[in-house]
Amino acid sequence: MSPLTAVQETTFKDLGLHSDLIRTLNNQGITVPFPIQAATIPDAIAGCDILGRGQTGSGKTLAFGLALLHNIYGKRAKPHQPLALVLAPTRELAQQIDEVLHPLARSIGHDSVVIAGGMPYGKQVNALKKATSILVATPGRLIDLLEKEEVSFEALQITVLDEADQMADMGFLPAVKQILNQTRKGSQRMLFSATLDRGVDGLVRQYLNDPKSHSIKEIEGSKEKSDHYVFVLDHAHKGDISNQIASREGKSIFFVRTKRGADKLALNLSNAGVTVGTLHGGKSQAVRTRTLARFKDQDSAVLVATDVAARGIHVDDIDLVVHFDAPADHKDYLHRSGRTARAGKTGRVVTLATHKEQRTVSGITRRAGVEPWVMAIKPLDEKLVSITGAKAPTGIPVKEVKEKAPAMPRHKSAKHRAKRSRNRNKFATSGSGRSRNS
Repeated sequence: MSPLTAVQETTFKDLGLHSDLIRTLNNQGITVPFPIQAATIPDAIAGCDILGRGQTGSGKTLAFGLALLHNIYGKRAKPHQPLALVLAPTRELAQQIDEVLHPLARSIGHDSVVIAGGMPYGKQVNALKKATSILVATPGRLIDLLEKEEVSFEALQITVLDEADQMADMGFLPAVKQILNQTRKGSQRMLFSATLDRGVDGLVRQYLNDPKSHSIKEIEGSKEKSDHYVFVLDHAHKGDISNQIASREGKSIFFVRTKRGADKLALNLSNAGVTVGTLHGGKSQAVRTRTLARFKDQDSAVLVATDVAARGIHVDDIDLVVHFDAPADHKDYLHRSGRTARAGKTGRVVTLATHKEQRTVSGITRRAGVEPWVMAIKPLDEKLVSITGAKAPTGIPVKEVKEKAPAMPRHKSAKHRAKRSRNRNKFATSGSGRSRNS
């Protein structure tokens, strides 16, 4: 059985979930649990702390989300005092978690809200005033609200850390500890992560009480589910080969190292006739949300993304990942590659390497535990077409859609502006040590 295959012998009823949650799952066509859900939910609804280890795409969101909702069933939050908190490293991931939790929460009389930078501040504060039960938050904005006393953890019963290893990679551990130090001792905590390095093991030892540990292995970057290739090419051919790959049918993601590189590649693809979306930290949250939504909705789509922005890309049916720029290390290689071959499906991973880069790429794939097919490639040659589905682009430039910048709010009085200035100065010198969400 595949690691992602639903557990046919077990039902959500067998796991002990409340019937209202099961009914909503059935309405969504979800009838049997994945292994990580079957493993963790019974211990979680029993109130145990949970350490779940599994890669992106293993079904972790429903694993902690269903247990969380079961455990707050019938309880009521007070204004500014949520019952449950889910911490995530990026806005995109927080939004996608909320998309899963929100309809389930509503089915049992609860509500959820995303707390993240780059999103309307007033809307988040208003949700807290209305006694929203579940916060799905990134660390930076949540600390802002804690410091301004817009949120209290006095009634918090459950805290979940999702993608803890990614938060460690992005420098969030000091902020995460600052948040966890304010949660109630003895409250339930669940931590989900692919690995326990880079300080994550320290979080487990410090904040989880005798956790029940469950692991689902070999999902992201799985050799059984992904075919890996290294295309060795002349630098002069890289642009043409990229244009041809991007013109294929199906969903494709091209990974680059920098925001500038992402914009440059996207412009080149657009000029060749490819409709493309760009995702990086220099884009406003509204633009990033619309870009990701368009990418999800189209059968054939191309997305150019940086590593940090891509942390929140949880989209099924991506059948090709292209490392346009070589990743920084083997972990970035596996994370990028894990955007394909999700939910039990197969995918292909291609790294574009010049002759000078070939040795570096070889070291990265070796440390990642991947044995790729390595081959010399030229524009539109037989191997390129058969492996990726590449074809000649139309050559008709795609007209760029100009995104409107969000209107800046107008403050009604000099007194209000002075108050905002004092608040900025106060929090700039507070020494919270929080990391900014990119």
